[in-house]
Amino acid sequence: MSDAIKHECGIALVRLLKPLEYYKDKYGSAFYGINKMYLMLEKQHNRGQDGAGLASIKLDTLPGERYISRIRSNEPQPIQDIFTQINSRLNQMVNELPELKDNVALQKKLLPYIGEVFLGHVRYGTFGKNSIENVHPFLRQNNWMHRNLIVAGNFNMTNVNELFDNLIRLGQHPKEKADTITVMEKIGHFLDDEVNKLYKKLKQEGFSKKEASPIIAEQLNVAKILKKAAKNWDGGYAMAGLIGHGDAFVLRDPAGIRPAYFYQDEEVVVVASERPVIQTVFNVEYEDVHELDPGKAIIIKKNGGVTFKRILDPLERKACSFERIYFSRGSDKEIYEERKMLGRLLFPKILEVVNHDLDNTVFSYIPNTAETSFFGLTQEVETYLNQKKELQILKEGNNLTPEKLRTILATSPRMEKIAIKDVKLRTFITEDSSRDDLVAHVYDITYGSVKQNDNLVIIDDSIVRGTTLKKSILRILDRLHPKNIIVVSSAPQIRYPDCYGIDMARLEDLIAFRAALELHKDRGTYHIVEDVYKKCIAQVNLIDSEVVNVVKDIYNPFTDDEISEKISTLLAPQEIQAGVTIIFQTVDNLHKACPKNLGDWYFTGNYPTDGGNRVVNRAFINFYEGNNERAY
Repeated sequence: MSDAIKHECGIALVRLLKPLEYYKDKYGSAFYGINKMYLMLEKQHNRGQDGAGLASIKLDTLPGERYISRIRSNEPQPIQDIFTQINSRLNQMVNELPELKDNVALQKKLLPYIGEVFLGHVRYGTFGKNSIENVHPFLRQNNWMHRNLIVAGNFNMTNVNELFDNLIRLGQHPKEKADTITVMEKIGHFLDDEVNKLYKKLKQEGFSKKEASPIIAEQLNVAKILKKAAKNWDGGYAMAGLIGHGDAFVLRDPAGIRPAYFYQDEEVVVVASERPVIQTVFNVEYEDVHELDPGKAIIIKKNGGVTFKRILDPLERKACSFERIYFSRGSDKEIYEERKMLGRLLFPKILEVVNHDLDNTVFSYIPNTAETSFFGLTQEVETYLNQKKELQILKEGNNLTPEKLRTILATSPRMEKIAIKDVKLRTFITEDSSRDDLVAHVYDITYGSVKQNDNLVIIDDSIVRGTTLKKSILRILDRLHPKNIIVVSSAPQIRYPDCYGIDMARLEDLIAFRAALELHKDRGTYHIVEDVYKKCIAQVNLIDSEVVNVVKDIYNPFTDDEISEKISTLLAPQEIQAGVTIIFQTVDNLHKACPKNLGDWYFTGNYPTDGGNRVVNRAFINFYEGNNERAY
């Protein structure tokens, strides 16, 4: 994605089902859980680079022994930082107490992070600041073991204000209005409530507090707590939590917006945001890793029992399509094929734009994450050319000579590595003119790879703001002196903000929105912009279920091609010599390529939850009023 956007978070939960001695005997170390968590987080580094955190719980500790450990970092390399700190501390303690080296029981008692339950998180900050206080996992502490709560998630809630007000009505005094805090306190409230009820029941049966404690841990109904806590949540989420005595859970939103996958065997239960992470770290097959159903929670009790509970009624499945286009690792079996299909489906439009002149067309890609779609595109070019060759050979019939045959067979797609990102270069200058000049050199180009008057086709994952294209990439590519530069987005036009975990909050940042506004100016229909604003204002005090997305009216008068043409005009620098055409994937083709992930609200405005419509209308109000605040 040439326009970097912050997005997503990654979760990793590991529950060891055997005593730590088992892993020492089989794998050579009681640090098995920590090692797996390191790999799980590193394999999800693509999902978050603003911060990382890890929490662990030891089971069956004695009073006075520390059983919860947590570490977080917002350093430039946060995963490396937290595990460097962990390893340094463990090595120091083992050096100071040599008897720890082979004594697993003593290791568990004295060493931090040597436990049976682990929760890790990598973060991109989409709401709130990037201070250490905003890094997951969050910890809600209490002297009662079962009231300790650790929460981490990949999520955004659209109704934070409502959730905040609900906490106040429950008598709480939240320390800040952030969705993570409100979600944790909501779960914590009903956790406290359930523990109190169980204790009162056991007290009536004659149990002391000390005697009641292990029974509460056994009887605690996690599903019941989650049903009460999640009742009013509106958003996309994969919410993970640990309870102090050892219960663990992951809850997925009812529309399946945010991803969650799990694996279970006799040694371990694992949950992560991506399937290939689990496959790689635990060396298991694709078929062994399963998707957590929308609206369900996987609940792992302290005794190791695993259940799947329906927490929320499922909505129409709207799993995030951006996961398939860009966010998730492309090593997933399904995602790899889907990204190739996204490239293949773009070929007919490209063929039309280059006027079927493939002899004078060069294909390439920027950035490296677009490589898989590029493979699909060039495979489709090869298929097309092979069909042409077959027809040419048949047409020649008896007149076919070896020389003609060699000429026909020599035709193949022209593919080049056009641009290489200079990872050593950093755009550290903030003064605009100087910074723009520096940005223009972030990519090195391969001189001689394109002939003068060639068409140069460059495939990208998506085009969000278009800033990098205009200020950098198009200028760089023009140095090769192509006749035309055709930039192809494997994603459709991004027209609406996301409010479920991707950092696209401002309408005016989106090049498709700016193009639509320019078209209204060109055609004398800009009054529609004011009409949409009035409609948005009229819905401010409605309940979420009554709010509709009226921002669609901005786009309705125009075809996709008209908006694409205007985007091409807006992004083409005046000084370059090549013609510029920008092509976008169609929504229909996106659905063909990614049939299981039909969440497309950023392209269509069809939000999967009621809160999404309120967010997009608020984003438009903010734009119209010149308000720089976020819409969620």
